[in-house]
Order: sequence, then structure tokens, then C-alpha cells
Amino acid sequence: MLAIADPADLDQGPRTNRSATARMCAVTRQVRPIGELIRFVVSPSGEVIADLKRKLPGRGLWISASHAAVAEAVRRNQFSRGFKRDVRVPASLAEDTRQLMVRSAMDALAMVAKAGQVVAGFAKVEDALLRRQAVALIHAADGAADGIRKLDAAVRKIAGQSGEAREIPVVTALNSAELDLALGRANVIHAALLAGPAGRTFLQRSQTLVRYQDGGQRQDS
Repeated sequence: MLAIADPADLDQGPRTNRSATARMCAVTRQVRPIGELIRFVVSPSGEVIADLKRKLPGRGLWISASHAAVAEAVRRNQFSRGFKRDVRVPASLAEDTRQLMVRSAMDALAMVAKAGQVVAGFAKVEDALLRRQAVALIHAADGAADGIRKLDAAVRKIAGQSGEAREIPVVTALNSAELDLALGRANVIHAALLAGPAGRTFLQRSQTLVRYQDGGQRQDS
């Protein structure tokens, strides 16, 4: 059962969110799990910013975690009404929030690389698949379809040979330039996550990013 906090638009600060598992979206007026919402706060300079980690000080306004919902909140002037004061709301807030999510996913992938839990390059990814070491595939969002098809076929072939019904998550949340920056190398199109806790954080953040971009509908990466 969801622990629903005060249904008022604004929370009383980050400490009040620790026990709550649900909040009301200021746009849709629907109560949703906080994992499906984004908390927004007002910075000291009076500008509305996304608080992805739900830890920034001050009262927070909650919006459904989708690009469309945040854009609608901006269009409706929902932030000034919700915070009950004049605040500066960038017209680009929905896209700014998406970029924060991209950065968050990139930071998580960089930690995966630092932990030695990722390999990159078609041959290394294919080898990790054959050795049953890969727990997830990463394809650049702008990668060529041919390479993606070949690796997907390798996954199906391995599953068929072993008789396993094991599904390997496929992440397409980041483009090649973003993968390059996260992994500290050039021309990354394909990569594979290896087992380890750092990879789980990256998968969670990637899923959040994809849901945001797709309107909160897709659950895969």
C-alpha cells in the first residue's frame, strides 16, 4: 500500500519525502508513486529547477515524470500557482530536465566504467555475450541498425543454444557522443554491462530517462 503524503501541491521539504511513497502531480492531480514523479524546487535566485535526487532544500512541487507533463506545467504557469509566488520558469525547463537526466545516466555509466563492469566495441560485446558475461546491451541511439541487428541475433542464438529464457535488457537511451564522454573513448556504438552494482544504477537511470522522453509509457530502456 502506498504511503501518501499530504495531498497538497507542495511538500514541506526533503525530509518529509523519506517515508512517503506517493505524491500528487500538480498537472494531472493524480496521486502516483514518487518514482513516477519529478520534484521541482525554487533555487536561491528564484528559478525553478528539477531536483532529481529529491534532496534539495525548500518546499517541492511534484510533476509526472514526462517531458509532456513538464512542458504542460510550464504552459499553464503551474509553478507560480503551485509555489504561490512569482518564480522564474525557463521556457526550456522540460528539455533542461531531460538533459539533467542524460547527465545523470552518463555519470552512472562512468562509474560502471571505473568499476571495470563494462566493455565497448562490437567484438568485445559479442565475446561478452558468448561467455555469458553480459547482463545488458547498450546501443547508441544513433547507431547503425545493422550492428544492432547482428548483436540482437547473437543474443537470440545464444539463448537458443542454451535453452535459456534469459532476457538481456537493451539500453538505447544515450547517443554515441554521450557514450563517448561517459566511457572516455571515441566512437562508442555498442557496449555491454557486466555483473555488478554500478550497472544496476545505470539501468535504473536509463529507464527513468526513456520513460521521461516517451511520456511515461515505456518501461524498458
